[in-house]
Amino acid sequence: MKGIKLRIFKDRLFRSAVYALSLLSLTPLFLILLYIFKRGLRVINWEFLTRLPRPVGVENGGIANAIVGTLILVFLASLLSIPPGIWAGIYLAENKNSKLAEAGRTAVDVLQGTPSIVVGIIAYLWIVKPMGRFSALAGGVALAIMMLPVVVRSTEEVVKLIPPYLKEAAFALGASYPKTILRVVLPAALPGIVSGVLLAVSRVAGETAPLLFTAFGNQFMNYNILKPVNALPLVIFNYAMSPYEEWKRLAWGASVVLILLVLAGNLISRTVVKKWKVRF
Repeated sequence: MKGIKLRIFKDRLFRSAVYALSLLSLTPLFLILLYIFKRGLRVINWEFLTRLPRPVGVENGGIANAIVGTLILVFLASLLSIPPGIWAGIYLAENKNSKLAEAGRTAVDVLQGTPSIVVGIIAYLWIVKPMGRFSALAGGVALAIMMLPVVVRSTEEVVKLIPPYLKEAAFALGASYPKTILRVVLPAALPGIVSGVLLAVSRVAGETAPLLFTAFGNQFMNYNILKPVNALPLVIFNYAMSPYEEWKRLAWGASVVLILLVLAGNLISRTVVKKWKVRF
């Protein structure tokens, strides 16, 4: 009896320690979010979301151009990174032991560990310097480079989980290899791929360093991808560094909007995984 009670006590003690340490690790995150929302929610209103920035000293400025610019940059990055990332992930999963696949995995790992500011400098040398101007296109390329390894790795891991008998059944029915990949493998792996894509988007949506060398920022509304655009991370960086209290107040509001966008992306990705999860 004493042995059973001791084991029960140890089990409860271990569970309590796990819960306490988990709560302790999440406490800094909750404190940061609480402080940001406390300072930023009072700023957010319809005018804040729909108006353009005002000159220094004029109140009631907005961040509409930054929201639109962020959406443009994320769209360009997704357009440039998702298709090649998915196909590269499929190739790595289908050719596990080839030398080219091993070299590709190494390259993806190195790219994933590259600091964001280095990626911004590379995009500056590739796009900004030859064009002679900052642009949304350069910012999209920088963010695409950062998204690519996440998309490739998530696609590879998901495709590896597809049971071999699905492909074998397709081959047995006379389907070619391209049709098997497009009509069997991709649909089965779609939930995991979508989840990886959304996580990649959430990651790059808050990046600031690459945009300082590429998109640069713009105080006006701009839809031309060959010209500079503003973005929420740039607004936060520039306004928080300014000596003007009104701009600092707007930086807190932009921080809340950016956090909500990133949080929405993560929640959507988790919902996609739960709702669309394929069981074999």
